[in-house]
Amino acid sequence: MKMVLLVVDAQKLIANKELYNFDLFVSNVKELIKTARENGIEVIYVRHDDGIGQELTKGTDGFEIYAEFEPGKDEKIYDKTVNSPFRDTGLLEYLAGKQVKRIMVAGLQTDYCIDATVKCGFEHGFHMIVPEGTNSTFDNQYMSAKETYDYYNRFMWKGRYANCISMEEALELMKN
Repeated sequence: MKMVLLVVDAQKLIANKELYNFDLFVSNVKELIKTARENGIEVIYVRHDDGIGQELTKGTDGFEIYAEFEPGKDEKIYDKTVNSPFRDTGLLEYLAGKQVKRIMVAGLQTDYCIDATVKCGFEHGFHMIVPEGTNSTFDNQYMSAKETYDYYNRFMWKGRYANCISMEEALELMKN
């Protein structure tokens, strides 16, 4: 089954030390990208655009991909204006044309665009894979970032919408 690595919203404005487990997140995502490239797995990036007048919009420095996850010159980048990367971006059609069946997901934020990516990907018939420590978020008014991370990764997605696996399992899956 053909697989891609989808790096969602890992943009300069929101990839910062305020994120839950920031250093682990950066280290793990870098390792996923490196391993994917070494094993011929396509890495696809998604950026979120909040629209004109917002901090996170095309043309601002914060809109660009976080430097440590820099896309290769031939790697695709899709821009979106809603939480789901599959809506009106061309990504869904691209993946269908490539006959991709599995999507490994990493990026930001757990409770917004990663949640939408996992659930919408599942609804579109993809086998969704979420490696441990490869998504993160900030504290919100209802839960700490750690509680949010645990809620989605250990309860909401696992066994329902995605295969939530360890980093070791993810790297092994990419190598086979």
